[in-house]
Amino acid sequence: MPDTDAPERTTALEVVEWDDGDAWDHFVDAADGGTFCHLWGWREVFGSRFGHRTHYRAAVADGRLVGVHPLVRVKSLLFGDYLVSMPFLNYGGPLGTPEARTALAEDARALAEDAGVDLLELRSRTPLETSLDEVHRKITVVLPLGDDPEHLFTKGLKSKVRSQVRRPMKADMTVRVGPEGVDEFYAVFAEHMRDLGTPVLPRSLFHDLVEVFPHQVVYAVVHSAEGQPVAGGCGFVFGDEFEITWASSLRAYNREAPNMLLYWGLMEEMIRRGVPVFNFGRCTPGGGTHKFKSQWGGDDEPLPWYQWTAGGGAAATPNPDGGFGLAVKAWQKLPLPVANAFGPLLARRIP
Repeated sequence: MPDTDAPERTTALEVVEWDDGDAWDHFVDAADGGTFCHLWGWREVFGSRFGHRTHYRAAVADGRLVGVHPLVRVKSLLFGDYLVSMPFLNYGGPLGTPEARTALAEDARALAEDAGVDLLELRSRTPLETSLDEVHRKITVVLPLGDDPEHLFTKGLKSKVRSQVRRPMKADMTVRVGPEGVDEFYAVFAEHMRDLGTPVLPRSLFHDLVEVFPHQVVYAVVHSAEGQPVAGGCGFVFGDEFEITWASSLRAYNREAPNMLLYWGLMEEMIRRGVPVFNFGRCTPGGGTHKFKSQWGGDDEPLPWYQWTAGGGAAATPNPDGGFGLAVKAWQKLPLPVANAFGPLLARRIP
C-alpha cells in the first residue's frame, strides 16, 4: 500500500530571463489571457529599435515553461522611470498557471524595487493573486460581430449609429484596409495627436509593425471624395479578437464623421476574415472615448491593472490629464512639421 504519511512531492518553480522567442510565442498562443501585447516581437520593437531595457521573464518548473511575463523599462529625466507590462499598449501582465502568474508578479515587484523605478505597472487583462495594488482606472469595450455584416448593421447597431456610418458614405468617402496604408494612416495620426496636444509616436514604429507582425497588424484608411486620407486606424488580430489600438480622424472633417466609416469598415473586414470579436481598446470609464465606443453596442470589460510604487512615487504613467495642461496647450499651437520632428523624441519615453 502507498505510504499516505509521506510528504507530497512539490515542484520547484524558478523565474528566469528567457531567450527563446519561438517557445515564448507558442506559449502565448495557447495561454488563457494571452494577447498580441505578449508576443516576442515587441522585445525587438521596444528593445532594439526604441532602445528600452527589456525583461522577458519566464516561470519554469521541471524544465517546462509554465509562465511568461514581458516587461519594459521606460526611463527619462523629463517623465520619470517606469517598469511596465506593456508600455505604449493596452495589455500585459503575467500568463500561465496560477502559481506561475503569482511568482512572475512578485518577480516584477522585486525587479522594480531593485531598479528603484518610480512605478511598476502591470496592465493585466485578468485578475492576479499578488501583493501588488489593484487599480481600476481603465476598461475596454468588446463587441461580438457575428458572421453577417448586413445583420450586424441592421439588427446590431442602433439607428443613430447607422445614420452616422451612412453620413461619410453619402459624402463619397471610402475605406481601404491593407499595409500599404501605413503612411497615410500616420499622416492623419500625427495631425490628430498634435491637435490633442500630445507628442506622436515615431513613424518608424508603424513601419516596424508591418515587418515584425505581418500576420497580426491591420491598417485601415478612410479617403475623402478627393482621395485625401481623413481617418485612419491601426490594430491587431490575435486569436478570435481584433483590437483597434490607434485611431484618428482629421478635425476638419468632423461633420462627415469619417471615424464612423473607419470603425465600420474594420468590422466588415473582421467578419470577412472570420474574426468574431471586435475590441475597441482601453478607455477611461465615463469619458468621451468610452461613450463613443459604447454606442456600438459592445460590453464593458474591466481591466484589473496592478501597481507598485515606493513611498511617494508616481500614481500613474504620464498622461495629458496628469498636470501637463500648459504643455498640452502649447503643443497644440505648434506647426505640424515642428510637432512631427520633436514629438517622436518625447513620445518614445512616455509609456
